[in-house]
Amino acid sequence: MLPRKSSWRDLEGSRAAKSSRAIWLGEAGTLVYIAVIASIAQATHLPYVLFPELGALSHDVLKRPHGIWAKAPLMLVVTPLLTGVVGTLITQHFDYSAISVLLTIGVAIAIIGVLRSPIAPAISAGLLPLSLGISTPLYAPSLLIGLGALAAVSLIWRRFVPPPPEAGSPSDLVDDIVEEAPRDYSWVPFFLVFLVIAILLVEVTGWRLLLFPPLVVIAFEMFAHAHICPWAGRPFILPIACTLTAAAGVALVVFFGDAPLAAAASTLFGIGVLRVFDLHVPPALAVGLLPFVIPNVGYEFPISVGVGTLLLTLCFLAWRRMAVTKSAKILHW
Repeated sequence: MLPRKSSWRDLEGSRAAKSSRAIWLGEAGTLVYIAVIASIAQATHLPYVLFPELGALSHDVLKRPHGIWAKAPLMLVVTPLLTGVVGTLITQHFDYSAISVLLTIGVAIAIIGVLRSPIAPAISAGLLPLSLGISTPLYAPSLLIGLGALAAVSLIWRRFVPPPPEAGSPSDLVDDIVEEAPRDYSWVPFFLVFLVIAILLVEVTGWRLLLFPPLVVIAFEMFAHAHICPWAGRPFILPIACTLTAAAGVALVVFFGDAPLAAAASTLFGIGVLRVFDLHVPPALAVGLLPFVIPNVGYEFPISVGVGTLLLTLCFLAWRRMAVTKSAKILHW
């Protein structure tokens, strides 16, 4: 005999409750993970063990243990390691300039493409040394500690958290498809224009973090997967969310230093911001952790983040408008 309708509703409610509990557990696990990694960074005097993109990666891996990042533990370690090595080598041999920045970003994207890796935050791992002048050969090995721990945790976490019954829903598909290789490359010139304008602003102001590393990840996803990128549909919320997380990160560092609980609090604040705005943009959590690795961070960082993300929003909207106009002309013809 078929279950009564009320039974189906009860079943759906139970599934929703389990899914919600898994999300909350994943977010709590993210805070614990960040606190532990920050403790290791503090104890070893290797600040880059707390690689800022670990905030984005751990949040997605633990919140979605069956998502595309969590299902690629090897790439989770290898991709940022390789881009980090490249970024360090470029920093050791070149000054910060348009050529070195574009070369670093280009090689990082090429590595992701060759490996067919879904780990787009690896772009940030490559650009961070050039942005902060990190030339120490310990940078790339430092990444292994946090990334290796996260890969191990993801393997264990996935065993205890069953796949959600709504797997394959539109939201899941968007999160996964957004990491696939782009099929259309008409966005590339506009992506380059954004990068060049940002670099010119850096040259004029002297603020390298106008093009802060997670911004390149955000821009790459936004341009390359515009039709499905979770934050491409709400570009004006992006500067607000990122500026808030940046300001919180700076405030926590100023008042509490690089304390592990401060790093966890920054991540918690970032998660709260994303929940308030109902915005899925994991790199925003990396923005909140960047102050923990920036020497003598100050008020100019949140300003840089606000200006950089607003520039991205304007460039993206200009490209989208031109793309829509072009499509309309083709249809009319």
